[in-house]
Amino acid sequence: MKIYLGADHAGFELKEIIKDRLLTSGYEVSDLGPPSYNKDDDYPDFIIPVARAVSQDPENNCGLVFGGSGQGEAMAANRFIGVRAAVFYGPPSGFL
Repeated sequence: MKIYLGADHAGFELKEIIKDRLLTSGYEVSDLGPPSYNKDDDYPDFIIPVARAVSQDPENNCGLVFGGSGQGEAMAANRFIGVRAAVFYGPPSGFL
């Protein structure tokens, strides 16, 4: 299974932490951005490519998207066939 990652500026730091953990654990990861922190970026630029990649082969691909509230990110991702995004508000320290 391939795991696609995407984030906006609010989720960039967590995306990088999760990416490192996934790679260290041997998962196949594709980071769809952003490649660096940019306070002016916007979530659709990075969440939509993740959702599109997952929708092309939902049985073999999954995605993790990171952002501020998560609401807009989930709504954007859920527009794609085969994608079901949910919002998680728990503390990241519980699984890092």
